[in-house]
Amino acid sequence: MIVGVPKEIKNHEYRVGMVPASVRELTQRGHQVIVQSQAGIGIGFADKDYVDAGAEIYADAASVFAKAEMIVKVKEPQAVERAMLRQGQILFTYLHLAPDAPQTEDLVASGAICIAYETVTDNHGGLPLLAPMSEVAGRMSIQAGAQALEKSNQGRGMLLGGVPGVEPAKVVVIGGGMVGRNSALMAVGMGADVTILDRNVNVLRSLNAQFENRAKVIYSTAEALEKHIIEADLVIGGVLIPGAAAPKLITRDHISKMKAGAAIVDVAIDQGGCAETSKATTHQDPVYIVDDVVHYCVANMPGAVPRTSTFALNNATLPYIISLAEKGYKQALLDDQHLMNGLNVIDGKITCIEVAEALGYPHHDAATAVKA
Repeated sequence: MIVGVPKEIKNHEYRVGMVPASVRELTQRGHQVIVQSQAGIGIGFADKDYVDAGAEIYADAASVFAKAEMIVKVKEPQAVERAMLRQGQILFTYLHLAPDAPQTEDLVASGAICIAYETVTDNHGGLPLLAPMSEVAGRMSIQAGAQALEKSNQGRGMLLGGVPGVEPAKVVVIGGGMVGRNSALMAVGMGADVTILDRNVNVLRSLNAQFENRAKVIYSTAEALEKHIIEADLVIGGVLIPGAAAPKLITRDHISKMKAGAAIVDVAIDQGGCAETSKATTHQDPVYIVDDVVHYCVANMPGAVPRTSTFALNNATLPYIISLAEKGYKQALLDDQHLMNGLNVIDGKITCIEVAEALGYPHHDAATAVKA
């Protein structure tokens, strides 16, 4: 198979779909890998590193898209990239379609086979291709929140851990999944007063066992949410419903009652955000203010640490890339229900029920669509 790796073009996005070591795994199996010039420069890989791994270097994205049978990316294709997709071409990347009607419309029109990292599952009920970026984003959320609380960013002017004789900041983490767990881990490590809210009792037990008395673990009711959000200095939104738009758990009324200079880091912004006041921002212009509350809503947070993020992502995606290249998409999907769960769009049909329901498309059974 001919596998193409274009350079990412989203604002301040320096990750790359495949590192040279991943490329070598494919070329040694007899596959052809074509990489856009400078695709890996943001994480320290020159074109020569890819050539040494057996890849061919193409000057521009158009050439890569025109030649490749499968495109491997990191972030969702931008409009100019979506225009280059074609019938029967495989796209393997993060998509986050539920809150993104224009992208969905373009992918449906393209006729491409679009497999989303974020809805691929595993035997343990997890999301193995989303997990590494959730770990990174969760840990980064506390760094971002600490900066958002600085006075230069119109924050309260607080140090997360305080100092002897001065109370630490109150950090409230909404959602006890991969993002929330990693957020809490960093916040506890920095000495903050940490509260985690979740509705899954088994998750709460696990969090309680992990953090013991270093973090408070609370069952999330509407009353508990309101109380802790209003009291917080920093709120981390880490709620996820796989494939679906994030629920708006933080309301405009909550925001209006928060302390002046408090901060929100909405890690769920890729799926539309879990605050009613959230809108996607970039690393170039990451924060804005609503009702004196600092909002950090960067939609590609792990892009700020692209080397760590790229290697973590490649470690997870490589087995699936190899499977798709070796077997072709039909057999690879039919052989692996977890990979099949990653299929969002094929030949103009929406096969992810959460996306179909969110955007008003008819839903098609994935296996039936693949066999057709």
